[in-house]
Amino acid sequence: MPDIHSTALVSDAAQLADDVTVGPYSIIDGPAVIGPGCSIGAQAWIAGQVTMGSGNSIGHGVVIGSDPQDLGFDSATESGVTIGDGNTIREYATIHRGSKAGGITTIGNRNFIMVGAHFGHDVAMGDENVIANNVLFAGHVTIGNQTFIGGGAMFHQFLRVGDLAIAQGKAGVGKDVPPFCVVHSTNRLGGLNVVGMRRAGLGPDERKEIKSAYALLFQSGKNLSEAVAEAGGRSWGPHARKLIDAVQNPTKRGVLSRQA
Repeated sequence: MPDIHSTALVSDAAQLADDVTVGPYSIIDGPAVIGPGCSIGAQAWIAGQVTMGSGNSIGHGVVIGSDPQDLGFDSATESGVTIGDGNTIREYATIHRGSKAGGITTIGNRNFIMVGAHFGHDVAMGDENVIANNVLFAGHVTIGNQTFIGGGAMFHQFLRVGDLAIAQGKAGVGKDVPPFCVVHSTNRLGGLNVVGMRRAGLGPDERKEIKSAYALLFQSGKNLSEAVAEAGGRSWGPHARKLIDAVQNPTKRGVLSRQA
């Protein structure tokens, strides 16, 4: 049976694996599904249609599945949050549910989410990301895999953050961050995440090709349309192509292009 502290409140509609632990004064409210090996810290609140995989650690005061911060939201809307496996979610992080019927906010696998980070409604995040303290993701932001987001960085709604991107602490981001790129200050590109690419196993030739694509797109003096057109006439490997495709097919927010 789950190990539920005597002061915790767990809904009869919730489904907890046999080895789940629930700390003091926590609340699991509604039809949450919590998988094997999960630990729910003290005074956490898990609300509504939250589905959680295995091996997740939920810290003190974390809130998952609460209503979006949307003035037009109807609290009767059925939406939820899906969390994968092996995530660490530290104290006071907040993850809001989707804003439309059937909408889901998604957190993937093996992410490390630090104190006070906020994930707005309908955010979708992949795997193995490191999200530092007090990072703010507005609604509908998409985050890829293996990113590193510095403390206090802020992201406008509806944009996309590519794989292996880095955001400096306190960065203000209002446009897409291409894969492998560094963003700092307000919408400023700061080069490539060379260390991250190496740690992710990209070889010298792959890194060199990504650097060539970056130089063409952002350092050649051409506007983005011209640079993308020139890139289209060349042959690229899959990693460099990922960078070019992100620039060629941005969200409605557009893509970062201003150099430091």
